Order: sequence, then structure tokens, then C-alpha cells
Amino acid sequence: MTVAVPQVLVAGVFGASMGSFLNVIAHRSVQGRSWTGVNDRSACETCGHVLGASELIPVISWLIQRGRCRHCGAKIPTRYVLVEVLCAVLAMILMYRWGISWALLICAIGTCGLVVNSLTDYEAGDVFDLLALVPGVACLLVRIAGGWPAVLDGVAGAFSGWAVFAVIILLSRGGMGWGDAVFMAGMGGVLGLRFVLFSVYAGIMAGGLWVIVMMLIGRLHWGRGESVPLVPFLSIGCFVTMIFGPEIFAALKVRVLFPSFFTVSWPFTF
Repeated sequence: MTVAVPQVLVAGVFGASMGSFLNVIAHRSVQGRSWTGVNDRSACETCGHVLGASELIPVISWLIQRGRCRHCGAKIPTRYVLVEVLCAVLAMILMYRWGISWALLICAIGTCGLVVNSLTDYEAGDVFDLLALVPGVACLLVRIAGGWPAVLDGVAGAFSGWAVFAVIILLSRGGMGWGDAVFMAGMGGVLGLRFVLFSVYAGIMAGGLWVIVMMLIGRLHWGRGESVPLVPFLSIGCFVTMIFGPEIFAALKVRVLFPSFFTVSWPFTF
């Protein structure tokens, strides 16, 4: 699919704006605050200065202000601009990969879920059920456009994503929280049965590799009970699957491993 450069650039602008909003949702959810902004406008966390429109432009405002509050000079966490840049890049990748399509819409909704849940898990070790499930429910509604087989594939994906971690949680006897299971249930609704199972595998492999590297450089130590947020790595697995899943599945001829009912690929083509 040929995608024009302006479309990719517009996707980047939209992605940066969503990154700014997702930052707010994640941070305020962790703090137990409302993120609707109706009665709680964005303000400097150091001096309380309410931010104006010129101070809320994704990426640009941070660069112009050199990463500091214009009112009191306090440092603005670099995390905010990094998330905005990341979301811009992810949005451009999705646009380049899928163009204007149902797949783009589903992947965009799913990616918002990946980012916001990764942020809450990283910041506080929490996965909020609402933030985890809304992307899955939204994508199940979008799947109606692909017919009932596509919807049922999403339902099967949601159940499978939850079930895999439910088994792990029960076997670990409390060693893992239920947030990871709820998160993958939401992503199952986004990706469908086959893609969510591959995402779990890819995410766990990414997390395992990171842990090994951190142990080798002395940042983590075996047997000390140090916790590692899993959702960011599961999110990596999910996004990689969104981009390369169809080609990987076609190369591995994964269709033969499932009954015909579960070979539905909508909205992904391969």
C-alpha cells in the first residue's frame, strides 16, 4: 500500500498530541485524580501555575521552554516529551504500514492502550482495569465492520490473552498480579486470537532478554525479589505483532495450526 508523505506527517502530529493526552491520563490515574480536565486543568506540579495553550503544544512547548516551567523555572520531567515523540513515531509507523484502513484504526486504538498502560505500570506498578479493557471493547465494536467471524475472533483473543496469564498467576500463587491478565484481555480484543498469542510470546521474550542484560550489567540481582513491570514488554510484543505479524504468520503458515473458524485475518491481510 502506497502512503503519501503528508499522511505520515499528519499521523505524526496526531500521535504527538495523543501522547500528550496519554501522559495526562496515566499520571493522573496513578494519582487518583480526574483526567477529564473539566475541573482540574494542567498545571506546573511545582508552583501550581495553570498552563496556557502555548505551553501545551506537544514537543514544541517543551523545546521552546528548554524543559522548564515558564513561571517558576522548575524542570519539566523529560518523560513527557519522550512519550510525545514516541507516540509520534509509532503513529507514523502505523500509517506507513497500514495506510487509511480498518487495520490502521484498530492498531491506533490498540497502541493508545499499549502506551497508557505501560506508563501506569512503569510509574506505579498498577494496571487499571478501565484503561486496559476500553481499547479491547472499542476494537470489538470496530470489528463489527468485518462481520461476526471477526468479532468472535476478537472475543476469542480476549479470552485467550486473559487465560494465558490467569494460568501463570494461579501457578505462581500470587507472584504476578491480575493486571497483566486484564491488559492482555484488552489486547486480545484488539488483535484477535492468533496475534494475541504471538504477542504474549514476543513480549515475554523481550522482557526476558531485558532482565538478562540488566543482570549482566549489575542492575538486577537474582533472588532479591526485585520486581520488573511486564506490561511495557508485552506492549513491545503487541506492537511488533501489529507491524510484522501478517508476514511472520504467512511465512510460518500459521493457518494450519487453527480450525478454519479461527483463520479470520480481518482487518489484517496476509
